[in-house]
Amino acid sequence: MIKFDIVTNVVNRTGLSKTRAEMAVETVFETMKRAMKRGERLELRGFGVFSVRPRKTGIGRNPRTGEEVRIPPGKAVRFKPGKGLQFLDPPPTCLGD
Repeated sequence: MIKFDIVTNVVNRTGLSKTRAEMAVETVFETMKRAMKRGERLELRGFGVFSVRPRKTGIGRNPRTGEEVRIPPGKAVRFKPGKGLQFLDPPPTCLGD
């Protein structure tokens, strides 16, 4: 699913024009991005929690040359699914159910 699919779903479910639905979806995403840039925790009940965590400095390797490369510290977005996403229907197994 891509953003276009989300916009189309909003149009179909609400009757909004495509332009207004696109603006609404983009506003939600921009609001989420700004909150995470400020380091805020973003909780969407029933969906999950987005949080920003510091990433440590490390040493990596260039896969082509094998040369060691310093990885600078940074921030990474983490997602923890809520109960509504944790227990999705499991995929079918091939164990002769």
